Amino acid sequence: MLRIAFVLLIATPAFAAAPHSGVAGSRSMPELSDLALFACAAFAVWFVRNRLRARFRGKAPKD
Repeated sequence: MLRIAFVLLIATPAFAAAPHSGVAGSRSMPELSDLALFACAAFAVWFVRNRLRARFRGKAPKD
């Protein structure tokens, strides 16, 4: 499960990027690759926080 999540985090932005035409254009909104990177980063933060919460759930703090 973790390996699949890692591969998806790495590969998703590459699939979302369109080939470059060589002509510069104006940016009126974020590109699809920018949105894919943001989604992957948000998922990664959520996933790590979820795993850390599960790891330390139920343990009493040490004095």
